[in-house]
Amino acid sequence: MKQIPENEVAALVARLRAAGCVYAEEEAGILLEAAAGTDGLDAMVRRRVDGRPLEHIVGWAAFRGLRIGVVPGVFVPRLRTEFLVMQAAGILRGAAGGAAGATGAVVLDLCCGSGAIGTALASEFPGVEVHAADIDPAAVECASGNLSRFGGTAHCGDLFDPLPRELQGRFAVIVANAPYVPTQEIAFMPQEARLFEPDAALNGGADGLDIQRRIAAGAGKWLRPGGHVIVETSPAQAAESVRILARNGFTAASVHSDEVGGTAAVGRLGR
Repeated sequence: MKQIPENEVAALVARLRAAGCVYAEEEAGILLEAAAGTDGLDAMVRRRVDGRPLEHIVGWAAFRGLRIGVVPGVFVPRLRTEFLVMQAAGILRGAAGGAAGATGAVVLDLCCGSGAIGTALASEFPGVEVHAADIDPAAVECASGNLSRFGGTAHCGDLFDPLPRELQGRFAVIVANAPYVPTQEIAFMPQEARLFEPDAALNGGADGLDIQRRIAAGAGKWLRPGGHVIVETSPAQAAESVRILARNGFTAASVHSDEVGGTAAVGRLGR
């Protein structure tokens, strides 16, 4: 790409800021890197100003130090979801006495979207067997591309349904960023989410926790003894997320990170 004059870069930043982009300088840099030329840049900027997610425009999202491939129509991984990876990594290291000892452990990224969680864990723990599942074929195709770099596998279907039966009782950790937005609140989400990401990746039912209930009910037979399930939730929903896990045989608690804004309910199978 040819060098863009400083005054044109400043104009680009101003245009993005006027469109409501909070991190206009950072977005301008990403768009400039991604553009093949000035004509390509103009087209990208128009799409961003129209409200399309930046990640869909450039084809990747930053997540846990990786570039995760994303395509239009697939849920964009959020910074707060890195907190789920941190929780899973801590469990894998603690159970195995370190990252090297986690070799052979089996992990599931459920409701995987782009497969960001599974890809991050596969990158961090090369000896771990990573599976991912999602109901959306476009998401599974995207996740397959990301996971294949690290030997992971993505499956298409409803929650646990597409998983090979031989995986029952083997998972050390099931991590799920399942949809948890209450149906009536979707209309108030930012345009780039409610218009350009699939409803199935956002809509968690009347109280936002319908999918979490199904995960908690089905996870037990897929986990090994003492295995863990980790679900993303919100601070307002965390107490009920913990109760859902507890009602399904898990010893559970909620955890939160102010640094990335993430909240999770973590359950260990067994009392």
